[in-house]
Amino acid sequence: MLALRAGKIIMSDLASLEQRALTDLRACTDEAALRAWNTRYLKGEVDQAMKRIGELPPADRPAYGQQIHALKNKLSSEYETALAKAKERALARSLASDALDVTLPGRPARRGRLHISTQTLRAIYTIFADLGFQVYRSSEVEDDETNFGLLNMPEHHPARDMWDTFHTTKPGVLLRTHTSPGQIHVMRELCPKPIRVILPGMCYRYEAITTRSEIMFHQVEGLAIGERVTMADLKGTLIAFARRLFGDRRKVRIRSSYFPFTEPSIEVDMDCIVCAGEGCSLCKKSGWLEILGAGMVHPVVLRNGGYDPERFSGFAFGMGPERIAMLSYAIDDIRQFWANDLRFLQQFGT
Repeated sequence: MLALRAGKIIMSDLASLEQRALTDLRACTDEAALRAWNTRYLKGEVDQAMKRIGELPPADRPAYGQQIHALKNKLSSEYETALAKAKERALARSLASDALDVTLPGRPARRGRLHISTQTLRAIYTIFADLGFQVYRSSEVEDDETNFGLLNMPEHHPARDMWDTFHTTKPGVLLRTHTSPGQIHVMRELCPKPIRVILPGMCYRYEAITTRSEIMFHQVEGLAIGERVTMADLKGTLIAFARRLFGDRRKVRIRSSYFPFTEPSIEVDMDCIVCAGEGCSLCKKSGWLEILGAGMVHPVVLRNGGYDPERFSGFAFGMGPERIAMLSYAIDDIRQFWANDLRFLQQFGT
């Protein structure tokens, strides 16, 4: 008997809750008051009423469950209707108080800008175009023979350890580790004509990502072949390039080096653009910054490209646009070029 009376009391509470909720809902005049009502009733008292179903006799629980769900649906519908009307009233007030003057000029759209790597690449293209070089592009996917073998690095050659390679699932096919295989393509296409080209493109190496190394990066390869091409031509070309790109007063230093596809091989340094050769953290206190590697094309590579090394000679060079940009702007982390951070990218150009 006591359980039956308790059930009737709980059932009557739902009717009282509905009446109070609807009365308070009609008193809400704005969106903030409606959201406060939602928190008090739909997320508060209605949820608490649903939890009281356990106090009822088992026979009364189905009817109570139907009634509480009907109440929740009704209050939710009334709330959504009232909220939509409140938003319409707020919009009407905003339009009335903040009239739009359609004769005013529109806001200018924010313009995009070129990526710093693209800007550097275009500067390099312009300089070498003025020096008589054309742009030649080759595939980013190469076979092992073109990427290594024809560049004087046969299988098991120790120089292959200089490049950590991404191999594909197809044997003998890989992502190029440098733009140098493009030399073979352009030589075989143009032989026996003279050549003066740059070969820009993306390269890939399986390396640890650090502040100074990435798994993908741009390179610009250069190649010149003719019957009387000398080391003096290479030196003059690179000095002219460095001074055009970094400034007329730049000092250039040439050091001996080793690359399997050039002989002799050199590396080119420029006096530090930050400290003017005095020594700083960017140049590691040396006063010099390495900007590229180069050399005279190895006779084996000339022959593999179709040229007779007894008659023809040539020079080649390679540089990294990201590294050049890092030197130009004193950027200390190459990962910034690929992070797509607008705070970094918006610093360069307009």
